[in-house]
Amino acid sequence: MGGLAALAREAGHRVTGCDAGVYPPMSDQLRALGIDLIEGFGADQMALKPDMFVVGNVVSRARRPDGGAKFPLMEAILDAGAPYTSGPQWLAEHVLQGRHVLAVAGTHGKTTTTAMLTWILESAGLQPGFLVGGVPLNFGVSARLGGGTAEGSAQVKEEPAKRAGDTEQSPRPSHRPLFVIEADEYDTAFFDKRSKFVHYRPRTAILNNLEFDHADIFDNLGAIERQFHHLVRTIASSGRIVVNGLEESLTRVLHQGCWSEVRTFGSAVSDFTALGEPTAFDVQQSGQTVGRVEWAVGGMHNQLNALAAIAAAQHVGVAPDVAASALASFENVKRRMEVRARVTLHGKQSPDATTAPVTIYDDFAHHPTAIRTTINGLRRQVGTARILAVFEPRSNTMKLGAMKSQLPWSLEESDLAFCHSGGLDWDAAAALSAMGNKALVAPTVDEVIAQVMQRVLPGDHILCMSNGGFGGIHLKLRDALQSL
Repeated sequence: MGGLAALAREAGHRVTGCDAGVYPPMSDQLRALGIDLIEGFGADQMALKPDMFVVGNVVSRARRPDGGAKFPLMEAILDAGAPYTSGPQWLAEHVLQGRHVLAVAGTHGKTTTTAMLTWILESAGLQPGFLVGGVPLNFGVSARLGGGTAEGSAQVKEEPAKRAGDTEQSPRPSHRPLFVIEADEYDTAFFDKRSKFVHYRPRTAILNNLEFDHADIFDNLGAIERQFHHLVRTIASSGRIVVNGLEESLTRVLHQGCWSEVRTFGSAVSDFTALGEPTAFDVQQSGQTVGRVEWAVGGMHNQLNALAAIAAAQHVGVAPDVAASALASFENVKRRMEVRARVTLHGKQSPDATTAPVTIYDDFAHHPTAIRTTINGLRRQVGTARILAVFEPRSNTMKLGAMKSQLPWSLEESDLAFCHSGGLDWDAAAALSAMGNKALVAPTVDEVIAQVMQRVLPGDHILCMSNGGFGGIHLKLRDALQSL
Protein backbone atom coordinates (compact mmCIF):
# COMPACT_ATOMS: atom_id res chain seq x y z
CA MET A 1 0.00 0.00 0.00
CA GLY A 2 2.91 2.34 0.64
CA GLY A 3 4.19 1.70 -2.87
CA LEU A 4 0.74 2.41 -4.31
CA ALA A 5 0.67 5.69 -2.42
CA ALA A 6 4.06 6.60 -3.90
CA LEU A 7 2.83 5.82 -7.44
CA ALA A 8 -0.32 7.88 -6.94
CA ARG A 9 1.76 10.79 -5.64
CA GLU A 10 4.12 10.56 -8.62
CA ALA A 11 1.09 10.59 -10.93
CA GLY A 12 0.11 13.97 -9.49
CA HIS A 13 -2.54 13.03 -6.94
CA ARG A 14 -2.75 14.40 -3.44
CA VAL A 15 -2.38 11.36 -1.20
CA THR A 16 -2.93 10.67 2.49
CA GLY A 17 -2.93 7.32 4.24
CA CYS A 18 -3.79 5.68 7.51
CA ASP A 19 -2.59 2.54 9.25
CA ALA A 20 -1.73 1.23 12.68
CA GLY A 21 1.89 0.97 13.82
CA VAL A 22 3.59 2.21 10.66
CA TYR A 23 7.32 1.44 10.81
CA PRO A 24 10.47 2.03 8.70
CA PRO A 25 11.55 1.86 5.99
CA MET A 26 8.14 2.51 4.43
CA SER A 27 7.11 5.20 6.92
CA ASP A 28 10.33 7.13 6.22
CA GLN A 29 9.83 6.84 2.46
CA LEU A 30 6.23 8.09 2.57
CA ARG A 31 7.07 11.09 4.72
CA ALA A 32 9.92 11.97 2.35
CA LEU A 33 7.37 12.00 -0.50
CA GLY A 34 5.14 14.41 1.39
CA ILE A 35 2.44 11.82 2.07
CA ASP A 36 0.67 12.45 5.35
CA LEU A 37 0.34 9.40 7.60
CA ILE A 38 -2.54 9.19 10.04
CA GLU A 39 -2.32 6.72 12.91
CA GLY A 40 -5.45 4.58 13.25
CA PHE A 41 -8.68 4.14 11.32
CA GLY A 42 -10.93 6.81 12.80
CA ALA A 43 -14.15 7.77 11.05
CA ASP A 44 -13.16 11.45 11.39
CA GLN A 45 -10.95 10.95 8.33
CA MET A 46 -14.12 11.17 6.22
CA ALA A 47 -13.64 14.94 6.58
CA LEU A 48 -10.76 14.71 4.09
CA LYS A 49 -13.38 14.04 1.37
CA PRO A 50 -11.09 12.16 -1.02
CA ASP A 51 -12.15 11.27 -4.55
CA MET A 52 -11.32 7.63 -3.79
CA PHE A 53 -10.55 5.47 -0.79
CA VAL A 54 -8.03 2.76 -1.71
CA VAL A 55 -8.51 -0.06 0.78
CA GLY A 56 -5.75 -2.47 1.81
CA ASN A 57 -6.37 -6.08 2.77
CA VAL A 58 -5.60 -5.44 6.43
CA VAL A 59 -9.01 -3.76 6.62
CA SER A 60 -12.00 -5.93 7.55
CA ARG A 61 -15.50 -5.79 9.07
CA ALA A 62 -14.10 -7.20 12.32
CA ARG A 63 -15.39 -6.12 15.72
CA ARG A 64 -13.49 -5.29 18.89
CA PRO A 65 -14.21 -7.21 22.10
CA ASP A 66 -16.45 -4.33 23.23
CA GLY A 67 -18.55 -4.69 20.11
CA GLY A 68 -17.25 -1.60 18.33
CA ALA A 69 -15.90 -1.67 14.79
CA LYS A 70 -12.18 -2.44 14.49
CA PHE A 71 -12.07 -0.19 11.39
CA PRO A 72 -14.55 2.67 12.00
CA LEU A 73 -13.42 4.49 8.86
CA MET A 74 -14.48 1.55 6.67
CA GLU A 75 -17.90 1.49 8.33
CA ALA A 76 -18.25 5.21 7.67
CA ILE A 77 -17.29 4.74 4.01
CA LEU A 78 -19.95 2.07 3.57
CA ASP A 79 -22.59 4.09 5.43
CA ALA A 80 -21.92 7.17 3.30
CA GLY A 81 -21.77 5.27 0.01
CA ALA A 82 -18.37 6.85 -0.60
CA PRO A 83 -16.26 5.54 -3.51
CA TYR A 84 -13.71 2.86 -2.62
CA THR A 85 -11.60 0.26 -4.40
CA SER A 86 -8.86 -2.22 -3.59
CA GLY A 87 -5.18 -1.50 -4.04
CA PRO A 88 -4.66 -4.08 -6.82
CA GLN A 89 -7.78 -2.91 -8.67
CA TRP A 90 -6.66 0.73 -8.53
CA LEU A 91 -3.23 -0.29 -9.75
CA ALA A 92 -4.65 -2.32 -12.66
CA GLU A 93 -6.90 0.51 -13.82
CA HIS A 94 -4.62 3.51 -13.33
CA VAL A 95 -1.04 2.25 -13.75
CA LEU A 96 -0.79 -1.13 -15.50
CA GLN A 97 -3.10 -0.52 -18.46
CA GLY A 98 -1.12 -0.43 -21.71
CA ARG A 99 2.12 -1.65 -20.12
CA HIS A 100 4.10 -4.84 -20.51
CA VAL A 101 3.81 -6.19 -16.98
CA LEU A 102 6.51 -8.50 -15.62
CA ALA A 103 5.16 -10.14 -12.46
CA VAL A 104 7.14 -12.07 -9.86
CA ALA A 105 5.10 -14.61 -7.85
CA GLY A 106 6.08 -17.26 -5.31
CA THR A 107 6.05 -18.08 -1.64
CA HIS A 108 9.63 -16.87 -1.16
CA GLY A 109 11.98 -14.44 -2.88
CA LYS A 110 9.38 -12.21 -4.55
CA THR A 111 10.80 -8.94 -3.28
CA THR A 112 14.44 -9.77 -4.02
CA THR A 113 13.72 -11.23 -7.46
CA THR A 114 11.52 -8.27 -8.39
CA ALA A 115 14.35 -5.95 -7.41
CA MET A 116 16.86 -8.02 -9.44
CA LEU A 117 14.69 -7.98 -12.55
CA THR A 118 14.04 -4.28 -12.23
CA TRP A 119 17.76 -3.55 -11.89
CA ILE A 120 18.56 -5.68 -14.94
CA LEU A 121 16.05 -3.72 -17.04
CA GLU A 122 17.27 -0.41 -15.63
CA SER A 123 20.89 -1.31 -16.43
CA ALA A 124 19.82 -2.16 -19.98
CA GLY A 125 18.46 1.38 -20.36
CA LEU A 126 14.77 0.46 -20.24
CA GLN A 127 13.65 2.73 -17.36
CA PRO A 128 10.99 0.32 -16.08
CA GLY A 129 8.27 1.25 -13.67
CA PHE A 130 8.12 -0.98 -10.62
CA LEU A 131 6.32 -1.83 -7.41
CA VAL A 132 8.34 -3.81 -4.89
CA GLY A 133 7.32 -4.92 -1.40
CA GLY A 134 10.46 -3.40 0.08
CA VAL A 135 13.05 -0.75 -0.75
CA PRO A 136 15.63 -1.86 -3.37
CA LEU A 137 18.94 -0.30 -2.43
CA ASN A 138 19.77 0.41 -6.08
CA PHE A 139 16.77 2.74 -6.30
CA GLY A 140 16.07 3.94 -2.76
CA VAL A 141 12.29 3.82 -3.30
CA SER A 142 9.81 0.97 -3.47
CA ALA A 143 7.87 2.19 -6.51
CA ARG A 144 7.99 4.47 -9.52
CA LEU A 145 5.94 4.92 -12.69
CA GLY A 146 8.86 4.64 -15.14
CA GLY A 147 7.93 4.70 -18.79
CA GLY A 148 10.77 3.30 -20.88
CA THR A 149 10.33 0.63 -23.57
CA ALA A 150 12.71 -1.91 -25.01
CA GLU A 151 12.58 -0.34 -28.45
CA GLY A 152 15.58 1.84 -29.14
CA SER A 153 17.73 0.61 -26.30
CA ALA A 154 21.29 -0.10 -27.36
CA GLN A 155 21.43 -3.17 -25.12
CA VAL A 156 18.18 -4.74 -26.30
CA LYS A 157 17.77 -6.51 -29.58
CA GLU A 158 15.65 -9.15 -31.21
CA GLU A 159 17.23 -12.53 -30.75
CA PRO A 160 15.67 -15.65 -32.30
CA ALA A 161 15.11 -18.49 -29.88
CA LYS A 162 17.41 -21.47 -30.31
CA ARG A 163 15.10 -24.20 -29.08
CA ALA A 164 13.71 -26.90 -31.28
CA GLY A 165 9.95 -26.56 -31.56
CA ASP A 166 9.77 -22.79 -31.07
CA THR A 167 7.53 -21.33 -33.73
CA GLU A 168 8.08 -17.62 -33.15
CA GLN A 169 11.03 -15.27 -33.07
CA SER A 170 11.35 -14.87 -29.30
CA PRO A 171 12.41 -13.00 -27.28
CA ARG A 172 11.62 -9.65 -28.87
CA PRO A 173 11.70 -6.12 -27.51
CA SER A 174 8.39 -4.87 -26.16
CA HIS A 175 6.85 -1.75 -27.67
CA ARG A 176 4.98 -1.13 -24.43
CA PRO A 177 6.36 0.64 -21.35
CA LEU A 178 7.66 -1.95 -18.89
CA PHE A 179 6.42 -2.40 -15.35
CA VAL A 180 7.83 -4.93 -12.88
CA ILE A 181 5.62 -5.92 -9.98
CA GLU A 182 5.85 -8.16 -6.95
CA ALA A 183 2.80 -10.39 -7.39
CA ASP A 184 1.33 -11.58 -4.11
CA GLU A 185 -1.04 -14.54 -3.75
CA TYR A 186 -2.65 -13.11 -0.63
CA ASP A 187 -6.28 -12.04 -1.02
CA THR A 188 -7.09 -8.62 -2.45
CA ALA A 189 -9.49 -7.12 0.10
CA PHE A 190 -12.33 -8.08 2.43
CA PHE A 191 -14.70 -7.45 -0.50
CA ASP A 192 -12.56 -9.26 -3.12
CA LYS A 193 -11.17 -12.62 -2.05
CA ARG A 194 -9.22 -13.27 -5.24
CA SER A 195 -5.43 -13.27 -5.02
CA LYS A 196 -3.91 -9.88 -5.70
CA PHE A 197 -1.93 -11.09 -8.69
CA VAL A 198 -4.97 -11.93 -10.85
CA HIS A 199 -5.50 -8.18 -11.28
CA TYR A 200 -2.10 -7.59 -12.86
CA ARG A 201 -2.44 -9.50 -16.19
CA PRO A 202 1.29 -9.92 -16.84
CA ARG A 203 2.86 -10.78 -20.19
CA THR A 204 5.94 -12.15 -18.41
CA ALA A 205 5.54 -14.04 -15.14
CA ILE A 206 8.01 -15.68 -12.79
CA LEU A 207 6.67 -18.54 -10.65
CA ASN A 208 9.56 -18.72 -8.22
CA ASN A 209 8.36 -21.45 -5.83
CA LEU A 210 5.17 -22.54 -4.10
CA GLU A 211 4.69 -23.85 -0.58
CA PHE A 212 1.86 -23.77 1.90
CA ASP A 213 1.52 -20.36 3.53
CA HIS A 214 -1.18 -17.88 4.59
CA ALA A 215 -2.99 -20.43 6.73
CA ASP A 216 -5.45 -17.71 7.70
CA ILE A 217 -6.99 -17.68 4.20
CA PHE A 218 -5.93 -20.94 2.49
CA ASP A 219 -7.00 -24.37 3.75
CA ASN A 220 -4.22 -26.31 2.04
CA LEU A 221 -1.55 -26.21 -0.66
CA GLY A 222 -4.04 -27.21 -3.34
CA ALA A 223 -6.03 -24.04 -2.69
CA ILE A 224 -2.94 -21.91 -3.33
CA GLU A 225 -2.07 -23.91 -6.45
CA ARG A 226 -5.55 -23.09 -7.77
CA GLN A 227 -4.87 -19.36 -7.33
CA PHE A 228 -1.55 -19.69 -9.17
CA HIS A 229 -3.42 -21.42 -11.97
CA HIS A 230 -5.81 -18.45 -12.11
CA LEU A 231 -2.73 -16.27 -12.68
CA VAL A 232 -1.52 -18.58 -15.47
CA ARG A 233 -4.93 -18.26 -17.13
CA THR A 234 -4.44 -14.48 -17.51
CA ILE A 235 -1.13 -14.69 -19.43
CA ALA A 236 -1.28 -14.23 -23.20
CA SER A 237 -0.14 -16.96 -25.60
CA SER A 238 2.66 -14.58 -26.65
CA GLY A 239 3.71 -14.27 -23.01
CA ARG A 240 6.37 -16.19 -21.10
CA ILE A 241 6.12 -18.07 -17.82
CA VAL A 242 9.43 -18.62 -16.02
CA VAL A 243 9.04 -21.59 -13.66
CA ASN A 244 11.21 -23.11 -10.95
CA GLY A 245 11.94 -26.60 -12.25
CA LEU A 246 12.57 -27.89 -8.74
CA GLU A 247 9.00 -27.35 -7.54
CA GLU A 248 6.48 -30.19 -7.93
CA SER A 249 3.72 -27.82 -6.84
CA LEU A 250 4.38 -25.58 -9.85
CA THR A 251 4.39 -28.59 -12.15
CA ARG A 252 0.90 -29.35 -10.88
CA VAL A 253 -0.12 -25.73 -11.51
CA LEU A 254 0.94 -25.91 -15.16
CA HIS A 255 -0.73 -29.30 -15.60
CA GLN A 256 -4.03 -27.60 -14.86
CA GLY A 257 -3.58 -25.73 -18.14
CA CYS A 258 -0.98 -23.50 -19.77
CA TRP A 259 -1.30 -21.41 -22.93
CA SER A 260 2.02 -19.52 -22.93
CA GLU A 261 5.70 -20.15 -23.61
CA VAL A 262 7.39 -21.79 -20.61
CA ARG A 263 11.02 -21.49 -19.58
CA THR A 264 12.32 -23.38 -16.54
CA PHE A 265 15.26 -22.76 -14.22
CA GLY A 266 17.03 -24.48 -11.36
CA SER A 267 16.93 -28.21 -12.01
CA ALA A 268 19.58 -30.12 -13.94
CA VAL A 269 17.28 -30.42 -16.96
CA SER A 270 15.95 -26.85 -16.87
CA ASP A 271 16.39 -24.30 -19.64
CA PHE A 272 18.42 -22.02 -17.34
CA THR A 273 20.95 -23.51 -14.91
CA ALA A 274 23.88 -22.29 -12.84
CA LEU A 275 27.41 -23.68 -12.71
CA GLY A 276 29.45 -22.57 -9.72
CA GLU A 277 28.98 -21.13 -6.25
CA PRO A 278 26.18 -18.67 -5.44
CA THR A 279 28.60 -15.72 -5.35
CA ALA A 280 30.25 -16.53 -8.71
CA PHE A 281 28.62 -18.75 -11.33
CA ASP A 282 28.12 -19.27 -15.04
CA VAL A 283 24.62 -18.94 -16.41
CA GLN A 284 23.79 -21.70 -18.84
CA GLN A 285 20.90 -21.89 -21.28
CA SER A 286 20.21 -25.27 -22.82
CA GLY A 287 23.69 -26.41 -21.73
CA GLN A 288 25.55 -23.45 -23.25
CA THR A 289 27.20 -20.74 -21.15
CA VAL A 290 25.47 -17.45 -21.92
CA GLY A 291 26.67 -15.21 -19.08
CA ARG A 292 28.45 -15.03 -15.75
CA VAL A 293 27.31 -13.57 -12.42
CA GLU A 294 29.87 -12.35 -9.89
CA TRP A 295 28.30 -10.38 -7.06
CA ALA A 296 28.23 -9.76 -3.32
CA VAL A 297 24.91 -11.55 -2.79
CA GLY A 298 25.00 -15.01 -1.20
CA GLY A 299 22.78 -18.05 -0.86
CA MET A 300 21.55 -20.77 -3.18
CA HIS A 301 18.11 -19.17 -3.12
CA ASN A 302 19.53 -15.97 -4.59
CA GLN A 303 21.32 -17.95 -7.29
CA LEU A 304 17.91 -19.33 -8.29
CA ASN A 305 16.38 -15.86 -8.05
CA ALA A 306 19.04 -14.59 -10.44
CA LEU A 307 18.31 -17.32 -13.00
CA ALA A 308 14.61 -16.46 -12.88
CA ALA A 309 15.28 -12.74 -13.37
CA ILE A 310 17.66 -13.41 -16.28
CA ALA A 311 15.11 -15.66 -18.02
CA ALA A 312 12.34 -13.07 -17.56
CA ALA A 313 14.51 -10.21 -18.83
CA GLN A 314 15.32 -12.22 -21.95
CA HIS A 315 11.62 -12.20 -22.83
CA VAL A 316 11.76 -8.43 -23.38
CA GLY A 317 15.00 -8.63 -25.34
CA VAL A 318 17.74 -8.33 -22.71
CA ALA A 319 20.39 -10.91 -23.56
CA PRO A 320 21.49 -13.19 -20.69
CA ASP A 321 25.08 -11.91 -20.75
CA VAL A 322 23.85 -8.32 -20.36
CA ALA A 323 21.51 -9.36 -17.55
CA ALA A 324 24.21 -11.35 -15.76
CA SER A 325 26.65 -8.44 -15.95
CA ALA A 326 24.03 -6.08 -14.51
CA LEU A 327 23.70 -8.23 -11.40
CA ALA A 328 27.32 -7.49 -10.47
CA SER A 329 26.09 -4.09 -9.22
CA PHE A 330 22.86 -5.35 -7.64
CA GLU A 331 22.66 -4.16 -4.01
CA ASN A 332 19.71 -6.23 -2.75
CA VAL A 333 16.78 -4.86 -0.73
CA LYS A 334 16.49 -3.27 2.68
CA ARG A 335 15.79 -5.90 5.35
CA ARG A 336 17.28 -8.69 3.21
CA MET A 337 20.44 -9.67 5.07
CA GLU A 338 20.92 -5.97 5.74
CA VAL A 339 23.82 -5.26 8.09
CA ARG A 340 22.46 -2.92 10.75
CA ALA A 341 25.49 -2.68 13.03
CA ARG A 342 28.97 -3.98 13.80
CA VAL A 343 30.09 -3.67 17.40
CA THR A 344 33.46 -4.57 18.91
CA LEU A 345 33.08 -6.01 22.40
CA HIS A 346 35.49 -4.96 25.12
CA GLY A 347 34.05 -6.70 28.16
CA LYS A 348 33.95 -10.22 26.76
CA GLN A 349 36.49 -12.52 25.24
CA SER A 350 35.87 -15.50 23.00
CA PRO A 351 37.63 -18.85 23.54
CA ASP A 352 40.18 -18.03 20.83
CA ALA A 353 40.67 -14.46 22.12
CA THR A 354 39.43 -12.91 18.88
CA THR A 355 38.49 -9.22 18.84
CA ALA A 356 36.30 -9.56 15.76
CA PRO A 357 33.14 -7.42 15.93
CA VAL A 358 29.65 -8.73 16.46
CA THR A 359 27.55 -8.20 13.32
CA ILE A 360 23.80 -7.58 13.52
CA TYR A 361 21.65 -8.36 10.49
CA ASP A 362 18.02 -7.59 9.68
CA ASP A 363 16.08 -9.97 7.45
CA PHE A 364 12.43 -10.34 6.49
CA ALA A 365 12.40 -14.16 6.72
CA HIS A 366 9.38 -15.53 8.57
CA HIS A 367 8.31 -18.76 6.84
CA PRO A 368 10.32 -21.82 8.00
CA THR A 369 11.77 -22.41 4.53
CA ALA A 370 12.81 -18.76 4.25
CA ILE A 371 14.41 -18.90 7.70
CA ARG A 372 16.36 -22.01 6.73
CA THR A 373 17.58 -20.62 3.40
CA THR A 374 18.54 -17.30 5.00
CA ILE A 375 20.59 -19.00 7.70
CA ASN A 376 22.17 -21.26 5.09
CA GLY A 377 23.14 -18.24 3.01
CA LEU A 378 24.80 -16.62 6.01
CA ARG A 379 26.50 -19.89 6.94
CA ARG A 380 28.09 -20.03 3.49
CA GLN A 381 29.46 -16.53 4.04
CA VAL A 382 30.78 -16.83 7.60
CA GLY A 383 31.99 -20.41 7.65
CA THR A 384 32.38 -21.76 11.19
CA ALA A 385 31.65 -18.45 12.96
CA ARG A 386 28.73 -18.59 15.37
CA ILE A 387 25.26 -17.61 14.12
CA LEU A 388 22.71 -16.46 16.68
CA ALA A 389 19.25 -16.63 15.09
CA VAL A 390 16.79 -14.21 16.71
CA PHE A 391 13.25 -14.46 15.35
CA GLU A 392 9.59 -13.88 16.03
CA PRO A 393 6.77 -16.01 14.54
CA ARG A 394 4.79 -12.93 13.54
CA SER A 395 3.10 -13.81 10.22
CA ASN A 396 -0.53 -14.91 10.34
CA THR A 397 0.52 -18.44 9.37
CA MET A 398 3.10 -18.68 12.14
CA LYS A 399 0.80 -17.09 14.73
CA LEU A 400 -1.68 -19.88 14.02
CA GLY A 401 1.06 -22.45 14.70
CA ALA A 402 0.51 -24.11 11.33
CA MET A 403 4.24 -24.63 10.79
CA LYS A 404 5.63 -24.71 14.32
CA SER A 405 6.85 -28.29 13.87
CA GLN A 406 9.21 -27.10 11.10
CA LEU A 407 11.03 -24.56 13.27
CA PRO A 408 13.79 -26.89 14.56
CA TRP A 409 14.53 -27.89 10.95
CA SER A 410 14.58 -24.27 9.82
CA LEU A 411 17.04 -23.27 12.56
CA GLU A 412 19.40 -26.25 12.57
CA GLU A 413 22.35 -24.45 10.94
CA SER A 414 22.34 -21.78 13.65
CA ASP A 415 24.42 -22.16 16.80
CA LEU A 416 21.80 -20.62 19.07
CA ALA A 417 18.18 -19.64 18.46
CA PHE A 418 16.19 -17.02 20.38
CA CYS A 419 12.42 -16.89 19.92
CA HIS A 420 10.16 -13.97 20.84
CA SER A 421 6.95 -15.74 21.84
CA GLY A 422 4.78 -12.74 22.71
CA GLY A 423 1.24 -12.98 21.34
CA LEU A 424 1.41 -16.69 20.44
CA ASP A 425 -1.39 -19.10 21.32
CA TRP A 426 0.93 -22.09 21.13
CA ASP A 427 3.91 -23.20 23.19
CA ALA A 428 7.08 -22.04 21.42
CA ALA A 429 9.33 -23.76 23.97
CA ALA A 430 7.66 -27.11 23.29
CA ALA A 431 7.93 -26.57 19.52
CA LEU A 432 11.66 -25.90 19.85
CA SER A 433 12.36 -28.58 22.46
CA ALA A 434 14.09 -30.80 19.88
CA MET A 435 16.89 -28.21 19.79
CA GLY A 436 17.64 -28.69 23.49
CA ASN A 437 19.69 -25.92 25.07
CA LYS A 438 20.40 -24.38 21.64
CA ALA A 439 16.96 -22.71 21.71
CA LEU A 440 15.71 -20.08 24.17
CA VAL A 441 12.26 -18.50 24.35
CA ALA A 442 11.13 -15.22 25.93
CA PRO A 443 7.78 -13.38 25.90
CA THR A 444 9.18 -9.85 25.42
CA VAL A 445 11.76 -8.23 23.20
CA ASP A 446 13.69 -6.94 26.21
CA GLU A 447 13.94 -10.46 27.65
CA VAL A 448 15.13 -11.80 24.29
CA ILE A 449 17.85 -9.14 24.27
CA ALA A 450 18.88 -10.10 27.81
CA GLN A 451 19.20 -13.75 26.75
CA VAL A 452 21.36 -12.77 23.77
CA MET A 453 23.57 -10.54 25.93
CA GLN A 454 24.29 -13.42 28.30
CA ARG A 455 25.58 -15.61 25.47
CA VAL A 456 27.06 -13.35 22.79
CA LEU A 457 30.80 -13.56 22.03
CA PRO A 458 33.14 -11.53 19.83
CA GLY A 459 32.87 -12.52 16.19
CA ASP A 460 29.23 -13.67 16.48
CA HIS A 461 26.68 -12.98 13.76
CA ILE A 462 23.27 -12.04 15.16
CA LEU A 463 20.58 -12.63 12.53
CA CYS A 464 17.25 -10.98 13.39
CA MET A 465 14.30 -12.31 11.36
CA SER A 466 10.76 -10.93 11.29
CA ASN A 467 8.21 -9.58 8.81
CA GLY A 468 7.47 -6.73 11.23
CA GLY A 469 9.38 -4.05 13.10
CA PHE A 470 10.37 -6.53 15.87
CA GLY A 471 10.19 -3.81 18.48
CA GLY A 472 13.31 -2.08 17.13
CA ILE A 473 15.41 -5.00 18.33
CA HIS A 474 18.29 -4.31 15.95
CA LEU A 475 19.23 -0.94 17.43
CA LYS A 476 18.44 -2.11 20.95
CA LEU A 477 20.90 -4.97 20.48
CA ARG A 478 23.48 -2.55 19.13
CA ASP A 479 23.08 -0.27 22.15
CA ALA A 480 23.26 -3.20 24.57
CA LEU A 481 26.42 -4.51 22.92
CA GLN A 482 28.07 -1.10 23.02
CA SER A 483 27.45 -0.94 26.76
CA LEU A 484 29.30 -4.22 27.47
